[in-house]
Amino acid sequence: MSETASPAASKEPLTPDICVIGDGPGGLAVATAAALFGVRTVLIRQGGGAYPLNEGARGQALRAVAAQARLIAGAAAFGTVPDTSQIDFGRVRAHLDQVAARSAVNDSDERLAALGVLVLKGDARFQNRHQIVVGETVIKARRFVVATGSLPTMPDIPGLADLPCLTEDGIFELAKRPERLIVLGGTATAVELAQAMRALGCEVALIAREGLLPDEDPEAVGVLRRSLLGEGVTLHEGRPILRAESHRQRPRLVLDGEIRIDGTHLLVANGRRPNVSGLELDLAGVRSDEAGIIVDASLRSANRSIYAIGACAGGAAAGPASSHAAQHQAGLVLRNALFRQPVRFRRELVPRTVHASPELACVGLNEAQARAQSEIRVLRFPYAESARAQAERQSEGLIKLMTDRKGGILGVVIAGAQAAELIVPWGLSVQKRMNVREMAGLIAPFQSLSELSQKAALSFQAPLAAKPGIRRLIGFLRRFG
Repeated sequence: MSETASPAASKEPLTPDICVIGDGPGGLAVATAAALFGVRTVLIRQGGGAYPLNEGARGQALRAVAAQARLIAGAAAFGTVPDTSQIDFGRVRAHLDQVAARSAVNDSDERLAALGVLVLKGDARFQNRHQIVVGETVIKARRFVVATGSLPTMPDIPGLADLPCLTEDGIFELAKRPERLIVLGGTATAVELAQAMRALGCEVALIAREGLLPDEDPEAVGVLRRSLLGEGVTLHEGRPILRAESHRQRPRLVLDGEIRIDGTHLLVANGRRPNVSGLELDLAGVRSDEAGIIVDASLRSANRSIYAIGACAGGAAAGPASSHAAQHQAGLVLRNALFRQPVRFRRELVPRTVHASPELACVGLNEAQARAQSEIRVLRFPYAESARAQAERQSEGLIKLMTDRKGGILGVVIAGAQAAELIVPWGLSVQKRMNVREMAGLIAPFQSLSELSQKAALSFQAPLAAKPGIRRLIGFLRRFG
């Protein structure tokens, strides 16, 4: 389509090949790729800000600022003394806004229009199984893709609704640095924001009533927990919250045992819910539950012409949401909708990351899942074995591999520096059902963190060296070879 963004309401229905509802990472990926293939495409920018900003440009920019602050704070350990360690929060906020503005250019209405995408703005709702309406504009599309994302949830805590609370989407709007920040939640977002704000000089208390990252590997979480405590984050785990109240016009949380946590600001990062209310899904014959729109492995709903991707998708796509998962799902939908290729979404192939310091990244099965399937071997290799990690004072961490008895790679967990980068080849190994011996043959650059992956894989062979037969063979070869 060649129309520019947001046309006036038309009495004649629009009849695109694909209509995408939602402009988060998944929705934009579908719309832009479809347009590049010459497919008539409509993209609806929903109101309400469904896309979680913590995974967007401002969140990345905030983590980058925090990383720079940590570098300055740790410079003395390397023998260098920085001129200043003061944080100018006004300039930090300006940096976040600048990064967001530059990033927004790539997703602007003008760029999408240039690609051939017709952009509408407003709240969409289905009228029947084959059409939706946005304002007064009716759209009858061959295929619909719902990518409306998620919205923050507020936990059911007595008194919480009466307090002014920041959400994970709203913390980036602060004009001044909080003096004492209470972060409620044990999610990845809660950890990332708590640690980042602590690096910027805030006093931070992290309240994880269901535990810190309860769905992740306990050993890996332990690495991150030690880092949080070492940086001065006050951590309360697994303790019920009795009530929230105002004390001297500031927020207070009262925990079990009458433990009082006072702050100047309260950030709720307790989780998110699918943003599907108002779509009138029942009129379209689409089923949903608490996890979102119920889809099968091909990401199709009960109405076969309607797909759902990203954080609003449940069923076979239910689970922790991420931008890269939504973008992967977008590719699957396009293959199925445009080229009729059979596709199957496999959640275990999508890396799970926590962008903290140190980072945490996982792919494939976790240890419990792997043990439930078969007899396994668990291999652990510490970051302390890396000369690069030692030189950079980032030796806290480990790589943990789950393999079957023959060395087939079932899952990988990495907790440490650059874990989100190091997990990439392991993701390929899980996807291609590789054997750990293949990863052991990896040629990694000398004095790189990638050596850790090669050495971790090589450790699978270590028990063989202890077998008497192998030792006799090695001895024979040494003597006569």
